[in-house]
Amino acid sequence: MTDFTNFYQKYQPIIDHYLEQHLSSEIEDKKFSQIMAYSVMAGGKRLRPLLFLATLISLGKEITEKEIRVACGIELIHTYSLIHDDLPAMDNDDYRRGMLTSHKKWGEAEAILAGDALLPMGLEWIASAENAEMVAVMANAIGPNGMAGGQYLDIDSTNNDAVKEDNNFINRMEWLKTGCLIKASVEIATIYAKADDLSRKKLVDFSANFGRAYQIYDDLVDVVQTSKEAGKATHKDEEEGKNNTLTLLGIDESRKELQELILAAKNNLTDLNSEVLLGFLNLYKKVL
Repeated sequence: MTDFTNFYQKYQPIIDHYLEQHLSSEIEDKKFSQIMAYSVMAGGKRLRPLLFLATLISLGKEITEKEIRVACGIELIHTYSLIHDDLPAMDNDDYRRGMLTSHKKWGEAEAILAGDALLPMGLEWIASAENAEMVAVMANAIGPNGMAGGQYLDIDSTNNDAVKEDNNFINRMEWLKTGCLIKASVEIATIYAKADDLSRKKLVDFSANFGRAYQIYDDLVDVVQTSKEAGKATHKDEEEGKNNTLTLLGIDESRKELQELILAAKNNLTDLNSEVLLGFLNLYKKVL
């Protein structure tokens, strides 16, 4: 059994080191490598790659450099989405993780291309596991029926009173733009580790509840934390006409919904080697 603190202290630096080393060594143009690495190495929780590794550990899988490469591929894909999400045509953010966003640091064209390059590189690193199903699951999670589709709905719903009180629409939009990649991070680990059907179902159900909870948490961060605490601009959603769980339910009911999802996620892990995965749920305490 490994507790979450020991797990995080061990693997977060390993992920950071791998990303830094291989973004430098595998990209031929050193200036472009610097631009791509800027946003990847700006910090962050490394939540998605760590979920992948924690799922492997829960299934008794040894972590070697091969597994670290796959995990880091997930982080490259996540960072691509952040770079593009911050662009003026999307959320128009100046800061991410307490640093200037990519387009503010390097320029819009450079930021777009950095994101464009990180996405296929991330899929390439995941493909190093030599498992086509893993690549297909990840590609589906970030495509038109996943993250990209959710981001489109987010843009389409901004200042759109027609969906302001549409619970089904908002749940679907927030699930797609955030939950899908989190779920895929766990699901590809169950595929890689050849989990039995019951364990796979429990872990995927956990990731679905965790992933839906994460966007509600992020919505709450926008109103309960300062920009310094969050590392990005806060109190923006309502000002910009964003429709989300918070604008639909309010703070108290959003917190209640988050607590229910946390409980469901805990229940999903019953009878599994889940000490590390349970530790991820402590992230949400700061907004409850």
